[in-house]
Amino acid sequence: MNELKKGSKKLLNAWAFYDWANSVYTLTIASSIFPIFYSALFLSDKKVVTAFGYDFKSTALITFVTAFTFLVVAFLSPILSGIADYIGNKKNFMKFFCYVGSAGCIGLYWFSLDRIHLSLLFYFMGLIGYWGSLVFYNSYLPDIAYEDQQDSISAKGFSLGYIGSVILLIINLAMVMYPSVFFIEDNIDENGKVIETAAQVAMRYSFIMVGIWWAGFSQYTFYVLPKGASSGHKVTKDVIFNGFKELKGVWRELKENLRLKRYLYAFFVFSMAVQTIMLVAVYFGEEEIAWGSDEAKTTGLILSILVIQLVAIIGAVLTSKASSRFGNISTLIAVNFIWMCLCFYAYFMKTPVQFYVAASLVGLVMGGIQSLARSTYSKFLPETEDTTSYFSFYDVAEKIGIVIGMLIYGFIDQITGSMRNSILFLFIFFLIGIVLLFRVPKK
Repeated sequence: MNELKKGSKKLLNAWAFYDWANSVYTLTIASSIFPIFYSALFLSDKKVVTAFGYDFKSTALITFVTAFTFLVVAFLSPILSGIADYIGNKKNFMKFFCYVGSAGCIGLYWFSLDRIHLSLLFYFMGLIGYWGSLVFYNSYLPDIAYEDQQDSISAKGFSLGYIGSVILLIINLAMVMYPSVFFIEDNIDENGKVIETAAQVAMRYSFIMVGIWWAGFSQYTFYVLPKGASSGHKVTKDVIFNGFKELKGVWRELKENLRLKRYLYAFFVFSMAVQTIMLVAVYFGEEEIAWGSDEAKTTGLILSILVIQLVAIIGAVLTSKASSRFGNISTLIAVNFIWMCLCFYAYFMKTPVQFYVAASLVGLVMGGIQSLARSTYSKFLPETEDTTSYFSFYDVAEKIGIVIGMLIYGFIDQITGSMRNSILFLFIFFLIGIVLLFRVPKK
């Protein structure tokens, strides 16, 4: 189709619609059903798994694998963005990661402790596919939207993501709670012993649905988004590491842009904590909250995630409006303060009701801080056509922050045996983030 003009409603909506497509990954795989499914694989009194020649606490293992994945994404992003800039086709790279992630989600259907390494590979594919595609997705924002449109369309993308992911999660929740209605039965061996409950089988089917939803709905975004100006160049050895050169160039330019540089310092610190909490929240709830029974635990955790998503829609809109009235930096300071208080509160919570309260507050600030952080960075960019390099720098900073956050969280969990100590430690990052945000100049 003919390329649409920058700022056109159809182009903006098509861009935002990718959030509808890919957010089912973050909700079902990263945040709700997969963590519950993964935890159910372990006996309640022995949550230890052997992998890569070592014995790991179950939650620590998935934390370390997640950290490793983000390290790979951080390394690949500048290479791929450099190649994309050189050949002028970042949409193909976005497609590639989308399909890798989709295949990884479908592969989780076969996840088991008996084939833990293959299972973790599928988990790795889903995670790297999601975050890898975001490198190119985020870099489209200043290309398709004018500065005064970026806050609202960024918030709209997150809102669409929450709505779409909640729809699929409700379907998956119904499958898990009432598997017989969907003709899902217990997995029984030849001796009549239940190997896996119908609810667990339903969870496996939900992973397939996520992969299909993600790849299927992304087609509209891929159809409408511009391909990029093709340069006709071919990839050679000389351009493989061009992305790192571009990052170095961005870093040099940051020295002349005090506001953007100081904002990136603050973003690096508070994003480290936000993303870590979002990636481990359900594992924390599964292990540290007294649910009473496995059925109550499964239902309670999924309902908590639904609460987070529904409240997050409101939170993203309210944050966008607050930024219009009080400014982006002031709003980010307030949101970080709420996150800081949440870390302190989480250390002491033990009951389902307390967990629901925390889930509501997390939802209120989760979408807001993500959408506002992205659009603030976009606003602070200097006049440039090389937006991919700048957003690659942004994404690399975010991923390295997540690696550090997840490693710290995992080590504290592995050594002390409690995720409460890990979550309390993140309090420090939000406090430092607030201090750094105060140092961002207004102009």
